[in-house]
Amino acid sequence: MLVDADLHIHSRYSKAVSKAMTVPNLAENARFKGLSIVGTGDILNPMWERELLRYARKVDEGTYERNGIRFLLTTEVEDNRRVHHVLIFPSIETVREMRERLRPYSSDIDTEGRPHLSLSASEIADLSNELDVLIGPAHAFTPWTSLYKEYDSLKEAYDGTRIHFLELGLSADSEMADMIKAHHGLTYLSNSDAHSPMPHRLGREFNRFDVKEATFEEIRKAILKRGGRRIVLNAGLDPRLGKYHLTACSRCYTHYSLGEAKAFKWKCPKCGGRIKKGVRDRILELADTNERPEDRPPYLKMAPLAEIIAMVIGKGVETKAVRVIWERFLRDFGSEIRVLVDVPVKELARVHEDVAKAIWAYRNEKLIVIPGGGGKYGEIRLPEEIRRAKIEELDSVDVELPGEKPKQRSITEFLGVKH
Repeated sequence: MLVDADLHIHSRYSKAVSKAMTVPNLAENARFKGLSIVGTGDILNPMWERELLRYARKVDEGTYERNGIRFLLTTEVEDNRRVHHVLIFPSIETVREMRERLRPYSSDIDTEGRPHLSLSASEIADLSNELDVLIGPAHAFTPWTSLYKEYDSLKEAYDGTRIHFLELGLSADSEMADMIKAHHGLTYLSNSDAHSPMPHRLGREFNRFDVKEATFEEIRKAILKRGGRRIVLNAGLDPRLGKYHLTACSRCYTHYSLGEAKAFKWKCPKCGGRIKKGVRDRILELADTNERPEDRPPYLKMAPLAEIIAMVIGKGVETKAVRVIWERFLRDFGSEIRVLVDVPVKELARVHEDVAKAIWAYRNEKLIVIPGGGGKYGEIRLPEEIRRAKIEELDSVDVELPGEKPKQRSITEFLGVKH
């Protein structure tokens, strides 16, 4: 069976997270999104653990369920060099043991959703391996709290201790990550790191697993590439839409080349703000191969449905006008992921023709993307040629896109279906 999973989110006990991040809200919005599995996030926090056990029932070791949505026990921790790591636990007993083992190294493990630890990356990985907890770097390339912000290699960070996956983050995709050969044996996870249960946050990046059941053990086998279980698709933002894709000022968001940033000593000449190195430039600094693993699943670049609707009708993403159209799509087709990935465009056009055109443009790499950087998300725009075309004419529309063309396999090629 194919299941879609978002394994890195946060609870209302983490800083700068919506108070609406509750288990009932997550279950409801995961269903709207089309997710089968959601990581709990923040499970080392004892108050969040109690909420999970109150609102969800155990269906298997490490697997809980509410209203048909499965929850796996996950968290994010920060090490002594402010690098973040994602952990996935096999059972609630392991969560509790990890919490006790970490308590001497954390002053906020009982109060903060994302605890700070006075341990190194390798020490956290050692303990995780001892307890059979899956571990990997969170949003591995972002410039603030990632592994490659602090280190130049996995070996330098983890000192040779085994890790089980690498999380791409919103500003990178699998093709970019594969430019570093040491990653080729690792599974990539594409997760949302959602701070809000809204559907344009939850599941904005997800993983499609081919497993026998929606349980921790089956997901573990898929991440470790065992028993025929596997990830068949990573889906997420076009990396250019990520907040840190290009090198840019973190105050006025002016983009700079890496050479310019170095010449300006990382201080913006326009406003005096701090220039942050972009994910694209950081990966190019470390790149050592043009090869790609043969078993690497395709990466589907997409945007949340609400953002696509907002772009088309020229309204804010959380306005009533956007919500009304979004609800019509979900009423007719069941979930946001089905609308974005699986439903033929001609069927989508019966709900809203211009939105259907924009979804076609996204699937076929015909949207104009204005890259993000410095902490500001990128933007999408629908070319006028597509907006003016009829649905049946889309395949013959010639669109000239500015800048570099993405190299991903098209969604139609991946699905093997003509839309």
